[in-house]
Amino acid sequence: MSVLALVRKAEQAKLVITWAAQFAVFVGSVCFLLGCSEQPGTERKARLGDADAQFDSEVVYYSGDDEEQAETVNWYRKSAEQGNAGAQFNLGAMYYSGKGVEKDFAEALKWSRKAADQGHAKAQFNLGLMYDSGKGVAEDDEEAVKWFRKAAEGEYAVAQYNLGVAYSDGKGVPEDDAEAVKWFRRAAEQGNRVGQFRLGWMYASGEGVAEDDAEASKWFWKAAEQGYADAEFFLGVMYYFGEGVEKDNVKAARWWQRAADQGHAVAQYNLGWVYYRPVEGVSQDYVRSHMWLNLARAQKNEKAKEALERLVPEMTREQIAEAEKLAREWKEAH
Repeated sequence: MSVLALVRKAEQAKLVITWAAQFAVFVGSVCFLLGCSEQPGTERKARLGDADAQFDSEVVYYSGDDEEQAETVNWYRKSAEQGNAGAQFNLGAMYYSGKGVEKDFAEALKWSRKAADQGHAKAQFNLGLMYDSGKGVAEDDEEAVKWFRKAAEGEYAVAQYNLGVAYSDGKGVPEDDAEAVKWFRRAAEQGNRVGQFRLGWMYASGEGVAEDDAEASKWFWKAAEQGYADAEFFLGVMYYFGEGVEKDNVKAARWWQRAADQGHAVAQYNLGWVYYRPVEGVSQDYVRSHMWLNLARAQKNEKAKEALERLVPEMTREQIAEAEKLAREWKEAH
């Protein structure tokens, strides 16, 4: 089913489908901590402006105090000056993040380039990010793509994803959906959940590849299993409408629940709506409906606001109080 047809079906069911804002951007550099990228539970921050993959680093060097971090910088510098690519890479990352040394994008660029010139894939990726963001160097889309490509050809999955985005958006290269699919697939096959999700989207929309709902749901499922909230949301949509999978309202609600628990506003709205106007397999529950709609409204979801205006007159004061209590508890836990 085409995306447009799916949207129309959703509108008829009073549900909402939206696409992730990060579709249009490269995964970028925000948190700069080892292990920050590609970890479950980051989608809420991603939708607020953070990105799903960050400026990368190889070695744990953030666990000590400032003095210990400064000593780590000294050891990296000694090794980097002797031409060690890994040390050059990490020294660049520390200058970028300001850990153990004063933040200095020009120095970050210098050391990242030295490592990148030696074929260090993660340094090549970081260099691409700096050209993309204009940090430490003039913004240059073509140069960013050049370094993403080098890292991608070195089988660095996040760079493969970024290269796919560049081809999909025509940023730094001519727009080419087939080439975008190629790089999303290479990232996805390495287990990169953002690549898996975007590949699923390409199959769902028929961009660069023949439309195939079964393939779309397959890749959404792979990303959802890794806790990627947008994939959890879309897998719920697929189950709700029976597109690419057997229709199953219970599974739809379950996947929306997982996305909603990560702060996905549209999943919160959809979950609230099916509790308000139940479907087969999902029992009506005004309290949980109010809870989820209220949480979605707090994220400026207008549909949730409209639904609450219809729901509240049908509830008792006790039900509303319980729903508000549950919403407060959810916020405290998340």
